[in-house]
Amino acid sequence: MSEGQFKLPMVDNHQSDSCCAGKEGAFDYRNAAEESWVTGQIETAVGPVYRIATILDYRDLLGSFKARWGVGRMGYTVPPGLYAAGNPGQRSPVLVSANYKLSFDSLRRELSGLDLWILVIDTKGINVWCAAGKGTFGTEEVIRMVSATRLPELLSNKTLIMPQLSAPGVTSFEVRRSCGFKVIFGPVRAADISAFLKVGNRADPVMRRTHFGLLDRVVLTPVELTALVKPLAYFTLFLFLLNLASVILAGDIIQPAFLIRQSFSDLVPFLIALLVGAVFVPALLPFIPGRALSWKGLVLGLVWAGIYRGLPGLEAGLLETASYFLIIPAITAFLSMNFTGSTTYTSLSGVVKEMKIALPLIMTAAGLGLIALTLSYFV
Repeated sequence: MSEGQFKLPMVDNHQSDSCCAGKEGAFDYRNAAEESWVTGQIETAVGPVYRIATILDYRDLLGSFKARWGVGRMGYTVPPGLYAAGNPGQRSPVLVSANYKLSFDSLRRELSGLDLWILVIDTKGINVWCAAGKGTFGTEEVIRMVSATRLPELLSNKTLIMPQLSAPGVTSFEVRRSCGFKVIFGPVRAADISAFLKVGNRADPVMRRTHFGLLDRVVLTPVELTALVKPLAYFTLFLFLLNLASVILAGDIIQPAFLIRQSFSDLVPFLIALLVGAVFVPALLPFIPGRALSWKGLVLGLVWAGIYRGLPGLEAGLLETASYFLIIPAITAFLSMNFTGSTTYTSLSGVVKEMKIALPLIMTAAGLGLIALTLSYFV
């Protein structure tokens, strides 16, 4: 589609005194007409609104795969604004979504055959749950977008259906006080939205329950692994320099191929520690004793350090052994804490408390471990 095919009303991008006082200004859909998931437009009392596809195509699936692996993750967003699924009218439901495209896609693929509006708010490319915790899926942003898209002029149905996981960030009575829109919190999962709407916007206990199953956990690991490439490269270089320095001090002949092989051999226990922290901990989360994620990572880190140290044929002195039992658990505990924003096992206050206690201990253990590892090459 060319940019000139659709022209949406340009309205104020800044919060006015009243959220019901939308006016012409600078709100911009960032050429949303050119997006593959836009199928057309519908005419409304406030101007044309883009209609979205409810079936994901190969571009959506490819984009999702890339985002899962950290490729373009921070820019994988949807232009904030008002969209239509099907042919909604003045009394059609309004679903509110984050502008992280994985969240948006998870919602729209469940809307086939439904006529409703989708209000996409600017969460800075963050999913609903994390954005609610960070405050970007919050009361002020919801109010601002109601004003910017002129919803009061478009709808006689003054109700916004929020994702349940946005509840920590949205104060419903404040939204209603500011612009007269009632807030209803929908089901946890987008897959239940159709059933939720059919029974008059009521969620049963199953719809309200948050699960964090195996697939929910392991699907998060690819982006964690890609984030480790750079630190892994630095640590490999560190081991190479240690091997090089030990050879020079011993007066031996420098053999680059041998140094490279030895450095990668020395890397093995720490490389597997990355996999333990980013893959095995989330996969085995319910089965590891304890509640704090850093503790769960520490447990598996100690297990792996013990297994590696006990391998037949491994010759390791006291300092090298100490480095394994300090660095490996520090790695796994730190990586495990990356999952605190996506699990039902903890809370925001719990995460803050855990980080205050765990991070200093992790940094201390890692520092002492690096000192022990360095000395082991020269003693």
